[in-house]
Amino acid sequence: MDVMITAGGIPRQDEPLYSYTQGGYKAMLDIAGKPMIQWVISAADASPLVDRIVLVGLLLAMDITCEKPVAFVENQGEMIANIQAGAQEVLRLNPAAEKLVLLSSDIPAITTQMVDWFIGAINETDHDLYYSIIQRDVMEARFPGSRRTYTRMKDGEFCGGDVVAMRPQTILRDSPLSVKLTAARKSSLKQASLLGFDTLFLLLLHQLSLKEAETIVSKRLGIRGRVIVFPHAEAGMDVDKPHQLEMLRADLAGKNPA
Repeated sequence: MDVMITAGGIPRQDEPLYSYTQGGYKAMLDIAGKPMIQWVISAADASPLVDRIVLVGLLLAMDITCEKPVAFVENQGEMIANIQAGAQEVLRLNPAAEKLVLLSSDIPAITTQMVDWFIGAINETDHDLYYSIIQRDVMEARFPGSRRTYTRMKDGEFCGGDVVAMRPQTILRDSPLSVKLTAARKSSLKQASLLGFDTLFLLLLHQLSLKEAETIVSKRLGIRGRVIVFPHAEAGMDVDKPHQLEMLRADLAGKNPA
C-alpha cells in the first residue's frame, strides 16, 4: 500500500497559525522537538503494510527522515491538484496500485497501529473512496477542549477524520462536484447543499443516517463510497488553530514518533 501525505499548506497572514509559521510551511511547525509532519511520516514508515510514501508539497531538502522509499511531488497550489499530482506519481511508480491511503500532515498524534487498523478496514471491502469520521464522545474523551466541528446524524454526532483512502484513478476523474465538495469539507451543511436540497433538509432535521449519506454521496459523485467510523480520535485531531497546536505539543511532549 502506498501512503500520500499532503504538506503544501502555507498559512496566510489572516489565518490563525500565521503568527507561528511566519510564511513557512504548516507541516514544519515544531511539535515536541520535531517537525509536525515527521510524526505522521514516522507512523506510516513503521507500518509493515506500507510500501512507499509520497510527500506532496514539501521540498526534498527539508529536515525529515524516512526509512521507506519516499517520492516528492511539488506543491500544486490547491488541495485537489495536490492530491491528483500525488495519485499520478503513485501510478507512475506502481501502475498496478489499487488503493492509496491519504494522510494529512497535521495529525501528529496518529500512530502506526492506527494506520494499520485503517488499512485493514479498507481492505475488507472494494470501494472507490473511504472517508473516516470520529464520534464526538471518542474525540472529547481523548482531546477535551479541542473544539472540533460536529455534525448530528441519526447515528450520533461526528466530526471528519483526516485519514482517507481511494483508488488513484478515482481522484483523477474530472468531477466538478467532487472539487466543490472538497472545497466545502469544513462545513457539512455546505456539502449537503451541493448534494441537493433534499439532503440539506434531512441533515438540518438530523434525519440523515450514515448509510443514507454514504448512498447519496456515492450516487451523486458516481462512485462507490464507504464511511469508516474511526475508533481513535487521533485521526481527526488536526492542527487548524493555535489552541489545537498547543494541545498536541503538550500531548506529545517526551514521546518519540512511532
